[in-house]
Amino acid sequence: MSLFGLFERRSNPENPSVPLTSSSLLEWLGGMTTSSGKQVSEKGALAMSAVYRCVGLVAGVSSSVPLHTYQYGTHDRVTSRLLNDPHPELTALEVWRLAYTHRAMWGNAYLQKVRNGAGQVRELWPVTPDRAIVDREKPSDANPSGKYFYVTDDWGVTHRLTPYEILHLPSWGYDGLMGLSPIAAARNAIGLGLSAEEYGAKLFASGNMMGGILSTEQRLNKEQADTLKARWKARVGSGLDNAHDVAVLDSGASFTPVTMPARDSQFLESRTFSVEEIGRWFGVPHFLLGLTAKSTSWGTGLEQQAIGWVKFDLHPTWLALTEARVTKELTGATVQARYKLEGLLRGDSQARADFYRVMRDVGAFSANDIRELEDLGPVEGGDMRLQPLNYTPLGSDPYDDKPAPSGQGGQDNDEDED
Repeated sequence: MSLFGLFERRSNPENPSVPLTSSSLLEWLGGMTTSSGKQVSEKGALAMSAVYRCVGLVAGVSSSVPLHTYQYGTHDRVTSRLLNDPHPELTALEVWRLAYTHRAMWGNAYLQKVRNGAGQVRELWPVTPDRAIVDREKPSDANPSGKYFYVTDDWGVTHRLTPYEILHLPSWGYDGLMGLSPIAAARNAIGLGLSAEEYGAKLFASGNMMGGILSTEQRLNKEQADTLKARWKARVGSGLDNAHDVAVLDSGASFTPVTMPARDSQFLESRTFSVEEIGRWFGVPHFLLGLTAKSTSWGTGLEQQAIGWVKFDLHPTWLALTEARVTKELTGATVQARYKLEGLLRGDSQARADFYRVMRDVGAFSANDIRELEDLGPVEGGDMRLQPLNYTPLGSDPYDDKPAPSGQGGQDNDEDED
C-alpha cells in the first residue's frame, strides 16, 4: 500500500501540515507570472485548449501503445505480471496515462515501487509531482547514485526515499537530475494564449461586437431612443415572419452595420498562432490540433506526418525513456521492455500488402511474422520461410558444381557411347 494518495495534496499555505515548498507556494499564488501578466501553473494551463489537447495526445497515445518484455537481445516474449497489472485499482493503461500526463505537464513522473516480502516490485503507485523534490547527495553503499526524493504524504509528513523506492521518469532536461516542465518553458506562449481568450470574452461581453448602429440627426432623449430601438428589434428580430421583410425607419433614422475591424481580424490570427506555437513546444503536428487550413485534411500527406510524429518525437522524446528506465529498474538485466510501435507506423492497406509481399519473397518474413505485425495469432506451419530459387551470390557462376535437372542438359550415357 502506498503512503501517498493518487491525486494532489492540499497546498494551502495556511494549513500548518503542508510545508512551504517552492512548488506549493507557487501553486497557491497562481503559478508563474508571464510577460502578458497572466499567471500560468501546470494545472491552470489546461484551460487553454491547445495545451489540453497536446497533453491528452501525448498521454493518450503513449499509454495505449503495448509495452512488452523480451529476453534481452531477442524477440522472445516474456510475461511480466507487474507491467500487465501494476496497480490494485487502476489498469495498466490508466497508470501509464497518468505518468505521461505528469511528464507532459511537470516534466517528471514519479511512481512508488511497492515491494513484497522478497523485495520484488509488485505494484506501481503514481505520485503527483507537486509532492516531490529531487536532490542529489554524496553516494553511499545504500544509495550508489546519491539521488534522493523528498515526498510529502497525505498527512503532511515528508519522507526521504531513494531510487529503490521511487521510479523516476524525467522528460528532457539539462542537469541530469530533473526534467524540464514544458508548461514552465512555454509559460509566455501559454500566457499569451490565455490572455487572448480572456480578451475575446471581454470583447463580446462589453458590446463592442454589436451588429450595427441606429443613427438619426434629431436629438433623442432616453425614452425616445429606447422606443426606436424596440421598434427596430421588433421589425428585424428573429423569427420566420420577419425573414426578408423590409424595415421602415422614421425620424430620419438610418442603420449602419458594423463589420469586424482589422485589429479584431488580427486578434483571431494571433489566437491561431498561439495554437501553432503550443504545438511546437509539445512537438505535436498542427493537423492533430485541428489546424488544417494550410494543408489537406485527409490523404497520404497527413498519414506521413503522423508517422513522422511517431518516429521523430513520440518515440525518442517520450517512449524510449520509459523503455530504458523500466528495463533498468523493473524487469532485470536479462529482460528488456520495448513498445510495439508497428500499429502506429502502419501505412495504408495497399502499402502494407506490398511491403509484406516483398519481405516474404526474399525470405525475411514468414507468414506468422506478418500475422504478428497485423496483431493476428500464428497458424500451423506459418513459421516456414520461402527462399527464391533464382537468387545467387553476386559474382558467382550459377552453373558451377550444379547438376543438371533430371531429363535436361543433354543425352544419357548410352547414347553418348554410341
